[in-house]
Amino acid sequence: MIESVLVANRGEIAVRVIRSARDLGVRTIAVYSDLDRDAPHVKLADEAWAIGPAPAAESYLNGPQILRVAKESNAAAIHPGYGFLSENGDFAQAVLDAGLIWVGPPPSAIKTMGDKIASRMAVAAAGVKSVPGTLEPLRSVDDAAAAAAEFGYPVAIKAAHGGGGKGLRVVQSAEQLEEAFEGARREADAYFGDPAVYVEKYLARPRHIEAQILTDAAGITHFLGERDCSVQRRHQKLIEETPAFGMTDDQRTELATAARLVADACDYQNAGTVEFLMDEDGSIYFLEMNTRLQVEHTVTEAVTGIDMVHAQLRIASGESLDIGEITPRGHAIEFRINAEDPAAGFLPSPGQIVEYREPAGFGVRVDGWVTAGTRVTQYYDNLIAKLIVWGATRDEALARARGVLSEYTISGVATTIPAHRQILDHPTFIAGKHTTKFVEQELDFSGRLQTVSGTLPSEEATSQRTMTVEVGGRRFDVTFWAPEARIASSDRRPSARRRSPKLTRTEGNTSIDAGVIAAPMQGTIVKVSVAAGDRVHEGATICVLEAMKMENEVKSPISGEVVELRSQAGDTVTPGQVIAIVR
Repeated sequence: MIESVLVANRGEIAVRVIRSARDLGVRTIAVYSDLDRDAPHVKLADEAWAIGPAPAAESYLNGPQILRVAKESNAAAIHPGYGFLSENGDFAQAVLDAGLIWVGPPPSAIKTMGDKIASRMAVAAAGVKSVPGTLEPLRSVDDAAAAAAEFGYPVAIKAAHGGGGKGLRVVQSAEQLEEAFEGARREADAYFGDPAVYVEKYLARPRHIEAQILTDAAGITHFLGERDCSVQRRHQKLIEETPAFGMTDDQRTELATAARLVADACDYQNAGTVEFLMDEDGSIYFLEMNTRLQVEHTVTEAVTGIDMVHAQLRIASGESLDIGEITPRGHAIEFRINAEDPAAGFLPSPGQIVEYREPAGFGVRVDGWVTAGTRVTQYYDNLIAKLIVWGATRDEALARARGVLSEYTISGVATTIPAHRQILDHPTFIAGKHTTKFVEQELDFSGRLQTVSGTLPSEEATSQRTMTVEVGGRRFDVTFWAPEARIASSDRRPSARRRSPKLTRTEGNTSIDAGVIAAPMQGTIVKVSVAAGDRVHEGATICVLEAMKMENEVKSPISGEVVELRSQAGDTVTPGQVIAIVR
């Protein structure tokens, strides 16, 4: 067994890996940025080393610095977690060249599957169907237009070296193509260091089904079951569950066979996830392979009893896995608790957590990294925690989830908990008929979602309060919203407050205030789409704001003329800061 491991990550996944390594008696080494000096993963590890300033490019993405720490700390191996350098083939090779053990697949497999075009070619040669699309990078908008004409709209423009919804634009018509092409290339270059993109047919209402595999040191690929990850927003997952509802034994066998063929096609080893889209007719198409531990690996652990990190470390140590035939037990669902505001289009919600209480009980697991007082920063991913519930059946798991989500208390930042609760009560989700379009087509989060877990923007600054009352001897907790001026200063209950820029819409553009466009959050402007003097329509994109690893389009609330433009690409803005004025 590996004697020591450096965990090249932060947040909940660093905590997760450190705990599992500790179970096996492996010495753990944490790394941290200046911002994470007091983070939980730093305190849990046997030792911790500083690696640089807050920006990820200067710390968690700084490969040479991480390798230096690995050498000085006498680490035997490096576990990358997910995100950051986990799917960087060059870094994996540098780890091996330094004489260290890489807890992950071979660099060649990472590079083949990390290049979406190369991966499509590899799996096609192995006899696995992919979603129809191009096998060459697009050189120009004209190339994209020709491909779109061949496959028919809608199409998806996707980063050749990306994943997780980054560098992806869905194009419904030719009029949207140029802007989508440029946006996908810009985001691909920013996140993956390569602007190459390709086009594939965009399936109208697919399910997102993925296969979890473990390929051990003996070259045997074990299929640990599938997960349904169809509940998404912005092409990023919100809820994952296993087994996938309604899958037949034949479909499961087809999925397992395809996953093994994909693993063989790139000489895979260690943990990996092969992702597929299932069309309405039940056809299964290869989408991509994630050559790392997935965020949602927890639900597979819940139904198989296999610790995925233990398995990773054993495989990296040269062991084969004697796990036999996998028979899932029960049903597990994971909820990603992100610092986002569902009522504001899932905009990131950085800030300081005021109150934090996790649920507990039989069949409940929380993988998190925050406490009251933790600041959720714009520099990193906005995942606060993962809530995993298990039940003997799907119905039991859903019932348990409803209960524990009502217990989960987070204030100070808006979270996805209200969205999760609404999804759990939706007939389409209950029936297991949801697709990747479910959230955007069947749910409306624009109304006030009452929950103790967050706040929603309003025209008048309000705060959420909970009052305990007794009626006929029975105790009730009543949650209500009240204008801040009416709340007594003696009420010390922690509350969360978010104030959104007040944009007064008027007919005929008679009010300058109607066109005051303010930043909805702290972030960096990566593109300005207009110039002073331009005429714009209501809903036109004024700029693109990046915050917490997500791009957000800031749009004009009215039609009119851009009379003032106060920001440019590269500027950092704060919530409420005026970006432009349209009159």
